[in-house]
Amino acid sequence: MSENTEIRPFRIDVPQAKLDDLNDRLDRTLWPDELPDAGWDYGVPVGYVRRLAEYWRSGYDWRAQEAKINRYPQFTTEIDGQNIHFLHVRSPHEDALPLVLTHGWPGSIVEYLKVIDLLTNPEDPSRAFHVVIPSLPGFGFSGPTKEKGWNRYRTAKAWAELMRRLGYDRYGAAGNDGGSFVSPEVGRLDPGHVVGVHVTQIFSFPSGDPAEFEKITPEDQKALEVLQWFHDNKMSFNTLLSQQPQTLSYAIYDSPAGLLGWNAQLFGDAADVDDDFVLTNTMLYWLTGTATSATRFYYEDAHAEHPKEPTTVPLGLAMFDGDFVSMRTFAERDHKNIVHWRSYERGGHYAAHLVPDVLAEDLREFYSGLR
Repeated sequence: MSENTEIRPFRIDVPQAKLDDLNDRLDRTLWPDELPDAGWDYGVPVGYVRRLAEYWRSGYDWRAQEAKINRYPQFTTEIDGQNIHFLHVRSPHEDALPLVLTHGWPGSIVEYLKVIDLLTNPEDPSRAFHVVIPSLPGFGFSGPTKEKGWNRYRTAKAWAELMRRLGYDRYGAAGNDGGSFVSPEVGRLDPGHVVGVHVTQIFSFPSGDPAEFEKITPEDQKALEVLQWFHDNKMSFNTLLSQQPQTLSYAIYDSPAGLLGWNAQLFGDAADVDDDFVLTNTMLYWLTGTATSATRFYYEDAHAEHPKEPTTVPLGLAMFDGDFVSMRTFAERDHKNIVHWRSYERGGHYAAHLVPDVLAEDLREFYSGLR
């Protein structure tokens, strides 16, 4: 049976019954106990999640957030047997460079809403982009996934097909978090069409070769210390999602407070992230029933065969304070054409939301020489 390649207009319109069910479940939440003065030592504090849940129930306005997303043209299409949802916002400047932006977990397309207008209609028309923002397979309206294997490589292949289907012969690929895994693979897979890849993290780690450690810089050493702290204190989610996502699913699929608590472990440390941002991202998992399938991305990626050869398409990094610290010594082992490396003193993990002007300018700078 041949694949249906039709691109269909899409608009979010959540039935009121789903919102009523959500409110009922929030009303009946059973809150766990916790030790006094535990803070974040044992995980996400009850007080943090309870405050968010109470706002979710009594103050948060989904319809307003739904309308914000619906401001932008959305579509769905079937690629490799999977329904793919995406925003497609063309610049008023016809010669703009197409750019596919990829989010991560527990984020969503909401990560990039604040950069759309900055990228599509800048003061200088020669630096404009046509923007494509897909929901990762298994996330939001691109889910749930229907079969095994939706790792970063299969996703990259789908993105290359999506851009081809949209009629884009030359384009850029950019991403954050999981998108920083996917985007370099789009460049590896489709180097004849991808002019450059831009990411906010380069996830390159020591291989164990003693010769590598002889090359590390003081900046690399600092980054290794941050990485070690993260491994010792924050990696439990990665281990669980990579090994037993289905076991977790019963808690986060059935309980909105459970989903909020689980996702909040990576939102809660981003102190500048507003409550509406946290809840709107969480809503896209809850309303679409993709809390489980999104976590499978980690399992599929952990069980994939990873290429050993470095990427060669021009690569740029924008690194933001409070986020993962990329290590250039190891990055240059995995990527042979790093042409742009910038570090900013603000922004955090969700830079596209928190400092959209900074990220948009970095994207414009990186791609200015690649058009």
